[in-house]
Amino acid sequence: AWHDIGDVGAEVREETEARLERVAVWVDEDAGGADLDVETAVVGAEEYLFGPDDYAQVFAEYAEAHGVGRVVVDPEYSPGGNVPILRPMEADLAETGLTVEEAPVDRRTRRGRLLRSGGALQFATLFGVSFLFYQLLSGFALARFDLVTGVASATLVAAMLHRITFSNRPRPATVGRQLLRSVVYLPYLVYEIIRSNLLVSYVILHPDLPIEPRMTEVECALWGGMPVTMLANSITLTPGTLTVRVRGRGLVVHTLVPAAREGLFDGALERGVRFVFYGRRALAVASPRERGDCRILEEGGEES
Repeated sequence: AWHDIGDVGAEVREETEARLERVAVWVDEDAGGADLDVETAVVGAEEYLFGPDDYAQVFAEYAEAHGVGRVVVDPEYSPGGNVPILRPMEADLAETGLTVEEAPVDRRTRRGRLLRSGGALQFATLFGVSFLFYQLLSGFALARFDLVTGVASATLVAAMLHRITFSNRPRPATVGRQLLRSVVYLPYLVYEIIRSNLLVSYVILHPDLPIEPRMTEVECALWGGMPVTMLANSITLTPGTLTVRVRGRGLVVHTLVPAAREGLFDGALERGVRFVFYGRRALAVASPRERGDCRILEEGGEES
């Protein structure tokens, strides 16, 4: 599946369609003259798919709609760029009642579920991010001590985690565009933090203390661990909102005042994060309120 916005649209779509054409040709060749009907389809293109469980649900719905009871899975198929510690999609498919089999292949290339082959690009990317974050914490003093300890810390982090940090090999061009867009997003985030600070300060100083604490749930239109993590942290950094739990694309957020809750449902920060990772076209995606992907929870997680 693909999402036709920004950096994740045309290239993936063309690759998917070309692969389906090749599959149809291979089946005809392997059939050896047998009378077989070959049908190919792309499923989930109009939905927000985050991890293996979302993909399994889409496949299960397609199977039920077309009377399919047996699914053969490519052992190298890893949907959604899922992180290695998530359980495989096959387990979620089996829970739907489908008969799930793994395609017999002579040579597998799938890596282990936890440790995978890491390269110089993964190491360099994680080293650079860790070093910049260390210097940010030190106020970019660039003193000799900060530089030496920053290099040591970044090297240690990259050496230990570069094989498990990235679910996909980073593409320099894409990462570069995302870094440039994050420079635009950062001032906007600071603006939201300042605005929310003033709002919460007003509420605290108001004689009637007009707070209205509520637990809320939002299903964000983001795909992948990094964008969701960035949104969750941005929400927590903004006074009046606190991300309590993250599961897939679902965020449980505590809101202190109605204005903070309305801003969360209007999806301002979500749009900003989408812009960072997917480009300007992603801004056209509807807000959580417009999609019906937000609700207020009572204590204990029941909808109000």
